[in-house]
Amino acid sequence: MQEFGGIEPNPSYEALIKAVEQVRREKLDFLLAVGGGSVIDGTKFVAAAVEFDGDPWTILETHGSNVTSAMPFASVLTLPATGSEMNNGAVITRKATTSKLVFRNPHTFPLFSILDPTKTYTLPARQIANGVADAFTHIIEQYLTYPVEARVQDRFAEGLLQTLIEIGPQTIANPEDYDLRTNLVWTATLALNGLIGAGVPQDWATHMIGHELTARYDIDHARTLAVILPSLLRERREAKRAKLLQYAERVWQITGGGDDERIEAAIARTEIFLESLGIKTRMADYGVRADAIDGLVGQLKAHGMTALGERRDITPDISRRILEASL
Repeated sequence: MQEFGGIEPNPSYEALIKAVEQVRREKLDFLLAVGGGSVIDGTKFVAAAVEFDGDPWTILETHGSNVTSAMPFASVLTLPATGSEMNNGAVITRKATTSKLVFRNPHTFPLFSILDPTKTYTLPARQIANGVADAFTHIIEQYLTYPVEARVQDRFAEGLLQTLIEIGPQTIANPEDYDLRTNLVWTATLALNGLIGAGVPQDWATHMIGHELTARYDIDHARTLAVILPSLLRERREAKRAKLLQYAERVWQITGGGDDERIEAAIARTEIFLESLGIKTRMADYGVRADAIDGLVGQLKAHGMTALGERRDITPDISRRILEASL
């Protein structure tokens, strides 16, 4: 048995290649990821890259479509957030080019994952807050699109959102409350294991825009989501009108006032919830100013993120408006 302890938050391609080299050199045959989403994501890349014949970076460039096999691996979750312990996706950063890219492949599911809430007790409050915000956004991006008569998925998603709203601040304040922490761990897993996203349109624009903030300014991933999400919902309020009204009524119990008032109230409540976790929701809070927007939009274009959203109609110009509204 050997260890590799160099996987950092927002796992870097540069560190992971060293792990790939170690696995190949030592002829290891099984990987165990012990950590949160970054460690599990990184292990997925290592598992795919070890058996890959060619430049491993192309795994990211093709978003995993060129992977035909991967090493077997499992995970022991220590940070509830990304749901990586029960899906086949990963996000990897290449520091040299400030690129943060997503890949997924059927060969990169964990064989099994161990979820023990007591393993999360010693996490800093900041990391638990990040986990709540990340899981919350995962659910929103599969739910807040347009109606497709997916009543079961909608009710699942609404229940998960309400659970996070109820327990988020509580589990930060009470880090060794087993019941609270158990519900957080399970909710974060269900937020991105494919259940609520089955057969429904999805909008991952908040993540794609947020990735550029993390890659360029090293802001915690979840905090970039908290910055982008409210502005994106306001920018896309017409495209998402029906589901925003449903979200307002079912998740926040907002029923009074006109349609526009209810939509704005739901978005405002979303902001308040994120801030109740101790997370700032403006780019300026992280030292990012208006002169950064050209570079961020340029990165989106360079990474092919020119047609985002559930209808593939969020252009770079719309992404620019979302960023400007997030200042």
